[in-house]
Amino acid sequence: MAKIILYGFDGSTYVRTVRMLLAEKGVQYEQVPVHVLKGEPRQPEHLARHPFGKVPVLDYDEFRVLETSAIAPYLDEVLTGPSFTPDNPKDRARMRMAMGIIDSYGYGALIGVAGYHLFPDFIGGPDEDARRQGIATGRRVLQELMKLRGNDLFIAGERPSLGDLYLAPICFYVSLTPDANEVFTVDGFTAWWERMQAMPSYQQTTPQLG
Repeated sequence: MAKIILYGFDGSTYVRTVRMLLAEKGVQYEQVPVHVLKGEPRQPEHLARHPFGKVPVLDYDEFRVLETSAIAPYLDEVLTGPSFTPDNPKDRARMRMAMGIIDSYGYGALIGVAGYHLFPDFIGGPDEDARRQGIATGRRVLQELMKLRGNDLFIAGERPSLGDLYLAPICFYVSLTPDANEVFTVDGFTAWWERMQAMPSYQQTTPQLG
């Protein structure tokens, strides 16, 4: 198999999404650390990989892929192992809706809440109004995702999908804050969150803080 190179540091939620998928696929890969909190994505070496200074970036089979929304589906399709893309159109749509909601509304709100407590300098200092707005928006995002899930075990069906792998790493950071109970008080969330935390790939990719 061609060598897989993943650029990005373990503390990135999007990098962790890809790492969880690779763990589920059972494949070996090389990880090149690019530390966001140290500003390394904005250095010329990484800007040559990603012109907007983001992580992760993936090199595989002489092909470079930017953005998790492209990296994760690509790897899920080309690698052997369990699929994280539902096999019917409606569930695939649920997965894609979840990914879009997280990208557009969830990530900024939820990481903003986490950042207020865990890395305030990186987000420009504590902002109480932004924190309260993040809590409200974050809860609304989780409510919509749990509505998408309905009575299923996971967001897009009875098996985890890329949508679940998107959300869990973000929830990890929120879970470390005093605001976790307020954000997570959403019907259906607790059972989903317990299932995600029990996944070996989630446990194997927990970032080391500090």
